[in-house]
Amino acid sequence: MQTQADSAVGDVFGYHALQLGFPALDALRNSRIQHRWFAHTEASPMEEQPAMTFATPLDAVLWLDTTAMPLANQSLDLVILPHTLEQSHDPHATLREVERTLVPEGKVVITGLNPWSLWGWRQKRSTLMHRLGMGQTFLPGHMNWMSAGRVKDWLQLLGFEIHTSQFGCYRPAMASQPWLDRWSWMESAGDRWWPYFGAAYCMVAVKRVRGMRLVKPLWRRSSLKGRRAVPSANANATGAIPDLQQPKTHQPRQVS
Repeated sequence: MQTQADSAVGDVFGYHALQLGFPALDALRNSRIQHRWFAHTEASPMEEQPAMTFATPLDAVLWLDTTAMPLANQSLDLVILPHTLEQSHDPHATLREVERTLVPEGKVVITGLNPWSLWGWRQKRSTLMHRLGMGQTFLPGHMNWMSAGRVKDWLQLLGFEIHTSQFGCYRPAMASQPWLDRWSWMESAGDRWWPYFGAAYCMVAVKRVRGMRLVKPLWRRSSLKGRRAVPSANANATGAIPDLQQPKTHQPRQVS
C-alpha cells in the first residue's frame, strides 16, 4: 500500500494536501506539495498520536468528521482516503465533501479492501462464525467493505474521472511467513489472470469541471418588417449602372 501511495502522489502539484485517517500509513511522504495536513476521522482515536509516526513534517494535525469537514470550497489540491470510506458511517457523504473541497483538476487517492477476494471470503466466513459465538472476525467487523466498481460509480456521479485503478495482494492471508512465501507466485499471476480479485485496490480520480457558455436570450427585436434600401454609388438617376466599355461623346455647344 505504501508503494501505491508513493506512486499516486508523486506527480501531483499544488498547495494543500490532506490525508483522512489511517495514521499507520504515511501517504504524503512522497508528495511535492508544500502544505500537508493529517486529519483524524470519527474512526481514528486521538490517543494514537499519528503525527509522531510521520516521516514528513506536517503543518497541522486535525480532528474532523469526514461527512462535514470545516474546510472552504475548492481549497485542497490532493485528498487521500486510505481505507477511510470503509470506516465512515456515510461513505457517499464523505465523497461529496471531498468533491466540494477539491479544486478543479484536483486528485483524490482511495484505497480499500475488495470483498470479491480471498480476504473478503475469509472475512465473511469469520463474521458468520463470530455471530454464532465461535472465534473473532478476521479483520475489524465494523469495516464496510466496498467493491471498486461501486466506488467508481459514486465518483463518476460526482463528476470525477478515473485516472488509474490497480489491484494487489492476491495471495491468501496467512500468519506464517513460510506459507506466504509459497504463495508468492500469485502476486505475479494475479495481475494477468484474475486482476479484479485482489484483496486491496488503489484508485486515483481527477475532479473535472466542464466548461459552460451562457447564451443570452434576444430580448429586443427589430420593428422593421422589410429590408432597408441600400443606396448605390455607381447607379445613375434611373437606377441603371452606366456602361464603362463605351466612352462618353461630347456634343459641341451652339453659339448664337
